[in-house]
Amino acid sequence: MLIQPTNPVPHPRLGHVETIVVDRRKIACDGGLGALGHPRVWLKIGGHQTVCPYCSRLFVLQPGAHDDHGH
Repeated sequence: MLIQPTNPVPHPRLGHVETIVVDRRKIACDGGLGALGHPRVWLKIGGHQTVCPYCSRLFVLQPGAHDDHGH
């Protein structure tokens, strides 16, 4: 008999990449799963997209977004 967990943890399907459209070039990623995610990393989008080295989320810069001039 197979027992299903009451709160299953989402697992990406092979080949599936979560794509997040952002309006800033400097973004943070923590995996999005709370305590089950990964350490927060800061990423900078150089061209029009970047990938998180931990969870492979794809961050795409929204067309017309301005350059960040902060820290």
